[in-house]
Amino acid sequence: MTAMQPPLPISLVVITHNEALNIGRCLDSVSFVTEKLVVDSGSTDDTVAVAQAHGARVVHQDWLGFGPQRNFASTQARHDWLLVLDADEFLSEELATQLERELPSLLASAKAGAWLRRRTWLMGAPMRWYRPMVGERSARIYHRDRARWTDARVHESLRFDGGTVEFRAPFNHADNPSLVHKQLKVLRYSELKALDWRDKRRPVRMWLTPLVYLSSFIKDYLLRLAFLDGWRGFIIAQTAANYAVYKRMRYYEMQHNPASIEAAHRKLAAHQLEH
Repeated sequence: MTAMQPPLPISLVVITHNEALNIGRCLDSVSFVTEKLVVDSGSTDDTVAVAQAHGARVVHQDWLGFGPQRNFASTQARHDWLLVLDADEFLSEELATQLERELPSLLASAKAGAWLRRRTWLMGAPMRWYRPMVGERSARIYHRDRARWTDARVHESLRFDGGTVEFRAPFNHADNPSLVHKQLKVLRYSELKALDWRDKRRPVRMWLTPLVYLSSFIKDYLLRLAFLDGWRGFIIAQTAANYAVYKRMRYYEMQHNPASIEAAHRKLAAHQLEH
């Protein structure tokens, strides 16, 4: 925040679970807000203490699912305008400067919110070509009376009820620190997605699975330009295709062996993959 300029009436909101290694960097990257709110779902590491040491007010809420958890967090903020980041995300200096300069006009408007652009770091370096990780458009600023998160367990999205603006300077996403972390996330997200499909009684179409793998790989590796990022691009395309297939296989198993749902829940919880 520049000298003599007061903080803006907007709340930074972050949902967390065992993010002690990331949360400080995330909170410190946003210096222009009057409130930093962390909604924690029961971390067993030092997340809460670190967040408080970096100026955040911490509220506990047992895990509700990504969409419901974000909607709960919206109700806990002290301001109507919210900036939402994940713990492994942080503003670039360029974006922080732009927001500090241009947010006042947005906050005074009747618009619903704003889109930001996300730049992802993978294996210690930024992706240069793969389109979903280079300038991915993401809804992250909103007035809580003019927008709401979908209730999806995973892959939630923010739905605006009104006009929006866009800020082009990127914010940063430090993706999984290793492929082990990535594969564990695939397990967790697949479970949540399969449960959403079960609730919606989506048909099981296993015969499509080979085509799903092929089309997903081609889409990411060729159409989304992952091949230009070398072997990192190959790895991310393969991982995406594997995720597309595995969540379908897991859903098939849930349909044919419902007892596997509770068995999987116990195993994921034992490894702290469920909150």
